[in-house]
Amino acid sequence: MRDPRLLAKPPVCRLGCLVLVRNRRGDVLLVDPDYMDGMILPGGAARPNEPPHLAAARHLRADTGLHLRLTAYAAVDFTPADRYLERLNLVFHGGTVRDDVCLTVSPRRKSGLLGARFVPENDIPSHMAPAQAARVLEALAGGSLPVLLHGQRTT
Repeated sequence: MRDPRLLAKPPVCRLGCLVLVRNRRGDVLLVDPDYMDGMILPGGAARPNEPPHLAAARHLRADTGLHLRLTAYAAVDFTPADRYLERLNLVFHGGTVRDDVCLTVSPRRKSGLLGARFVPENDIPSHMAPAQAARVLEALAGGSLPVLLHGQRTT
């Protein structure tokens, strides 16, 4: 049964779906958006009713050309409203890729990205805004939680 009161005024919150990918040396994949100072994890907002792990995989593929299956969370980060709406950022474990993996970044006019590259873990704070760097370092330090869809592990 649907209660119309619950759907009358849904909360306004953006769901960010990010992916933490490392190469065999342990470097972290970052993208460089033209609309922000500093680099960020690949990813973006989920569409309405889109499962977050599929949104993260979609953005990763569009940003870098990588096709990865995402089955575990590395971190969950709530960011209160500032110049953007409040948002919940889900960081997914993207696993480890070969050091020589080929990244494919669409032209800037289409992607809004200046590029993508792997950054050594120790250099992350110098390439990212402080809150972004803190999110990545916490995700690297933590364990993982399974991704569930209606209470079942995704496959």
